[in-house]
This record gives sequence, C-alpha cells and structure tokens, in this order.
Amino acid sequence: MQDLVCVEIPLQRPLQGITVPLSSRNGEFRLEKAKDTRAIKKKSTFREYAEAAAIAVLLALFIRTFVVQAFKIPSGSMEPTLLVGDHILVNKFIYGVKIPFIRTTLIPINEPDRNDVVVFIYPEDKSKDFIKRIIGLPGDTIRIQGNKVYINGKPFEDPYGFFTASRSVNRMESSHGFGPVTVPEGHYFVMGDNRDHSYDSRFWGFVPSESIKGKAFIIYWSWPNWKRFLHLIK
Repeated sequence: MQDLVCVEIPLQRPLQGITVPLSSRNGEFRLEKAKDTRAIKKKSTFREYAEAAAIAVLLALFIRTFVVQAFKIPSGSMEPTLLVGDHILVNKFIYGVKIPFIRTTLIPINEPDRNDVVVFIYPEDKSKDFIKRIIGLPGDTIRIQGNKVYINGKPFEDPYGFFTASRSVNRMESSHGFGPVTVPEGHYFVMGDNRDHSYDSRFWGFVPSESIKGKAFIIYWSWPNWKRFLHLIK
C-alpha cells in the first residue's frame, strides 16, 4: 500500500493555492504532479458579444469616415448617368485623408480631376450633400453658350452632358448663356449631367476643395432599375 507523506519544502516564492504531494515507496520520496486549485476566470458571454459589437462599430465608423460611404440618389439632376433610386458607393480615400468636421486634408493623395463625379457638401446649406460632375478646375475660365461648354476659350468635349428641348423652369433659361467666369484657386466648377434640370455651379457658384467628400465609383443597388446592379460610374 502506498503512503502519502507531507514534507515541508523551502521555496524562494510561496506557491499560493498549490499543493505538492509526495509519495513514499520503499523509503523513497517522489514528487507527484501538482494540482493548481486557483480559479480560472472566464469572460462572460455578454462581455464577449459587447466587445465584438464595439469593435465592429468602431471599424464601420472608420471605414465610413475615411474609406467609403454609401449614398442614395434622390433627384434626376445627374440623369442619365445616375437615376433616382440608385444606391452608390463613394471613395473617400482617393482625394486624401481629411480630418472629420474641420475637413482639413491630413494626407493628400490625388486631386479631383475633370469629369470626376463627386459628392460634396452643398455650399449654401452644409447639412446637405450634392452630387455633380467636375467641369472646371482651379484657374479655368468657363463659358457656356447654348449647349456648348468652353474651357479657356476652347470647346470642351462633353460626352456626359444631356440636354432636353423643353425648359419648364425660368431659371433654366440662364443655363444656355453663362459666363465667362474664372474658377478660383482651391475651388471647382460642377454641373449635373442633366444640364437643363440641374441646380449647380451656374446658379450658386464654386465648390471648395475641402467640401468634396469623395468620388462616386459604383452603383451597388438600384430600385426599380435592378439591372444597374454593380454598374461602374463614369
């Protein structure tokens, strides 16, 4: 029969909550496997789900603020490029990393270019976002005569401009005779593709570069125009 004998063993550090039994057989003592009786703390299920949810929210906010954001088209000012009901994604990283709220560019990457379709903060009501196409760059002189756009005195190839015969609103009469105006530094001249039905730079002026949120690049969903699903924006 095996006898258990407790022997006091001097240690440099006290082992709290650990018992070290010795076995005696034929007058020899051997150490048996120590048993750790300390309690192992486990995270509660609620805490695990809460931490996962918090990480997901922070990641979503980061992506929405600095990388990509979804928008829905509410009007026909960009027809036929964008239709009412189109849901689009806007690349917010392409023009650089901006500090939220103050809109200062922290890390510049690319400058907005002519014919880019951009989402920006409406200069006359900063609670609203508009989407238009960039026509004039800083320093450009813009003039519009009839259905023709002139940039720096030269006719502008305008493959996206769409004109209709009827002009139901008096203010649209001015869209067929505009300028010349020079785009200030750090600003852009924008117009909707549906030229006769777009409220744009011809009526309220230029867009500051810091107000540009990003470049529209894809239609990820459209209803009832479901065939436009995953349609790239040009």
